[in-house]
Amino acid sequence: MHDLTIDRVETAILDVPLVRPHRFARTGMTAQPLLLVTIRTAGGASGVGEGVVPGGPWWGGESVETMQVIIENYLIPQLIGRRVDDIAGIYQAMDDVVANNLYAKAAVEVALHDAWGRALGVPVHTLLGGLARTAIPVTWALGTESASEVIAEAQAKLDAGLHTSFKLKMGAQEPAQDVARIVEVTEKLRGSAGVRVDINARWDLQTSLRWLPHLADAGVELIEQPVPGPEFEWLAEINAALPIPVMADESLRTPGDALRLVKHRAADVFSLKTTKSGGLRRTAAIASIAAAAGVPCHGGTSIEGPIGTTASLHLACASPAVTAGSELFGPLLMSEGLLTEPLRYSDGQLHLPEGPGLGVDLDPAAVARFTRA
Repeated sequence: MHDLTIDRVETAILDVPLVRPHRFARTGMTAQPLLLVTIRTAGGASGVGEGVVPGGPWWGGESVETMQVIIENYLIPQLIGRRVDDIAGIYQAMDDVVANNLYAKAAVEVALHDAWGRALGVPVHTLLGGLARTAIPVTWALGTESASEVIAEAQAKLDAGLHTSFKLKMGAQEPAQDVARIVEVTEKLRGSAGVRVDINARWDLQTSLRWLPHLADAGVELIEQPVPGPEFEWLAEINAALPIPVMADESLRTPGDALRLVKHRAADVFSLKTTKSGGLRRTAAIASIAAAAGVPCHGGTSIEGPIGTTASLHLACASPAVTAGSELFGPLLMSEGLLTEPLRYSDGQLHLPEGPGLGVDLDPAAVARFTRA
């Protein structure tokens, strides 16, 4: 039996270049910073988790730099000497010394699961209750670029047989211009691809009620988070007014948020992210609430690298509630891989790797190449 006692924890920040700039409503990036957290046991097992946010602290209030400080100065002392399978106890200890900081805690919690699974010789999805599926559809996300740029990129993905669903970012332009851009894209892709939009919580209630029906009429199939996260009542009013689904993202971080969304009937779809919710178990709790309420879940992304993406894939494949596909495309946006064997994307889906723990291994040379000095 492996000694599961944690005797060492290490962190490293990587800066991984992207194949093209990725722009959000408020910012953009040409490289994605990743924080790797490696947990090692006295018995020789090790596990890796990933701390990552989409484009910096504008979205979740954390950055890889804040995560590293919090983990090294406050969370590692709670880990050393405990067993990697004491996940509930470790999480309570982390909560006792650090409020919020869910992205940092998610990196630690995923590493615990990876190390535990490797020590037992079982995959992480087994620790989460077993498989509901072995692959999940992947939507390709585009930024706030012009209609012509978006159409060209989407068409290239279609021609290559890689993706048939696309999500476009909104909120960086005036609503009339933004809507015209999306309508042009939707009309061009009509009949060959599905189009959905993400407004990143940039609009207010009246703007949403005025402009979102135009998107629905044009054939957009889903609207993600048009209004600020705390505005559950606004989201509910928009959801009631539209003939197409509204997906909650910024409004959904905790199981308590999931209960409020259900109570207000504020969203037809939940976007699950292991990063924003603090790890696998708390995200699984949200999925269970969604399942009880009959709300389908979508595997959302924080533009994770391969470790974070694989963790989210295990959750999506273990949760029966994740029936609305995913956006787990992060590694495809990165110009170079970090794994000894890349994740398998084919036929518009991401396939679950085999093997213990997360089932993937980092390439030490690639990690060293991108590690921040």
